[in-house]
Order: sequence, then structure tokens, then C-alpha cells
Amino acid sequence: MDEEATSVDARELYQELLGHKGTNTFGAVVAPWLARAAGADYPAWLAKAADSLCREDFDGPPDLRAATSWELYALSRVSDALLLAHQPPPAPGIEAPWARRSRSLDGWPALGLEQYLRLFTDLGLRPFGPTGPFDPFLHEIVEVEQAEDPEEAARVTGTVWPGLWLGPLLFSRAGVRVRAGSRHAERGVADRSPLYWTFLRRHRPTVDLSQGWGSNSQWRTGFRLDHRTPTGRRVNADGRRDLDDGGANPDPSEALLTPTERRQLLFNRCLLRTPENVAALTAADASWASDFFPFDWRLPSSGHPGSTTG
Repeated sequence: MDEEATSVDARELYQELLGHKGTNTFGAVVAPWLARAAGADYPAWLAKAADSLCREDFDGPPDLRAATSWELYALSRVSDALLLAHQPPPAPGIEAPWARRSRSLDGWPALGLEQYLRLFTDLGLRPFGPTGPFDPFLHEIVEVEQAEDPEEAARVTGTVWPGLWLGPLLFSRAGVRVRAGSRHAERGVADRSPLYWTFLRRHRPTVDLSQGWGSNSQWRTGFRLDHRTPTGRRVNADGRRDLDDGGANPDPSEALLTPTERRQLLFNRCLLRTPENVAALTAADASWASDFFPFDWRLPSSGHPGSTTG
């Protein structure tokens, strides 16, 4: 991997989108940035970055690895912003987690999905749609149709937006509608509870490690690494703590989640059902749903890297 990144970066595109007030977002903002990115070999840099981050023996110093992860996070923010127009209406009380709070969730520049895909395929990413049953590694639940039978397994019934691969790295999951029994995905929880490792959604709260930091520090946020390997999948590959190990001083809220609920939070990036210990969670912390810290979680050492079930 090159020791220096290109002269073009995703933060620049994000800021240009944030400041754009007119129409023709693709022609006025995205296309010129893409031209600069192509001239700077940014797509080639992205491909090398993804391959390097997915290797356990990263070829480079730690500060380079961190900077590479930050750039992918910045690009994920661009994706989040451009997908807003394709999401359900905002729920009451959701605040926009960026400095310019005067811009409403409905006020962002919009791209059709064809233009959205043009941006990312020009950068070398490969889109995919849902196939087969619901898979939390590949699919983000956007809407739940509640089945009468609480034991009915979750299945995909429609696509809201496509997912994206960057080589072996899962850049973003496909947004999907599912039908499920309440034992598998509860309407109002699986599709509306806080979504972790995510900067922005129009229809639900989000929690990522950039929130609460200043205008520059927030961009030093790492990108969650979910990727394919020759033997399976890695989920949050940079996690440093076994999922089921509370450690010497476990967080009180985390300790009140069952092992299954913790596993669901790691794989789905949100809870799928109302927790069994919801009364105790509420008594301990009124804002418990947004106060977990799963960012360091990894599969237990005995877990299989290809498993995605809760």
C-alpha cells in the first residue's frame, strides 16, 4: 500500500454536500469531485486500502492504518447523507449529529439510487442486493412487517437501497424490509432503536464514535471492519474484547443484556427486541438504549468467524 493517501478525500465531498443548496447535486457537486478523484487515483488507493485493512498483518505503521480507516469512515458519511432521501420519515426527537443543526434531516441534497450507485461504482465499489433469507451481516433492517406467528423467522421482502462491497470489505449493508415474528424482530425496535456504528439515518437514532467531538476530532473515527476471508467472515475485526466477557468492571447496562442480546447488538448493530431486563435497564439509565459501548466487542475466541446468527 502507498505510504501516502491521495490529494482527494471524502471529507471534502461531505462538506461540499453539506453546503450545497441548489438542485442537480450530482452535476454540481459529485461529478466534479469524481473527476478530481479519478485524476488523483483515489479509486486505486481505496482498493489497496480495503485489502490492507482486511489483512491481519497490515503492511504499514499503525498511524497509517488509523488514517486509512478514518478515510473509509469519512466516505461512509457521504453514503449516509446521500441515502437519507430513501429512508422513512424521521421519528420525533431525533437530532442531527453534525455541527450545522439548522439543516433538517429532509434538507440534505438528494441523489436517485442510480446516481448514488454511479458515485460508488466509479470509485470501484460493487453493489449487491439481498438474496436468500435475512442475514444481519449483509442486511440492515429498515422496516418490519410483524407476522402473526411470533416464531416466524425473518425474511427479506424488499430492498430500500443496495449494499456495497469494496473488495473483501463490506462497505455498507443493503437496507431491507423484512417480515418476521416478534421473537425474531420486533417492529418499533429492530427498525427504530438506536443503530450503532452509524453516523446518520433519517428514521432512527444513531450512535457512532464521532458524536460529541469537535469539528476536526470527529473525523478521527475508525471504520467498522466486517469482511470476508477464505474461511468465512470477520465481524468488527478490530474489536479488542470478547463479546461475552464482561471483564473486571463490566458496564452496568451491558451486564443487563443477555448473551443473545449482546450478540444481536454486535451483528445487527442494534437490538432486535425489547430486552428481557428492560425495567432494570431503565432504572439504571433512562437513556440506556443509546449508551451501550459495543465498539470494542469481538466474537469470543471459541466463536466461528463465519457465524452471523444470534
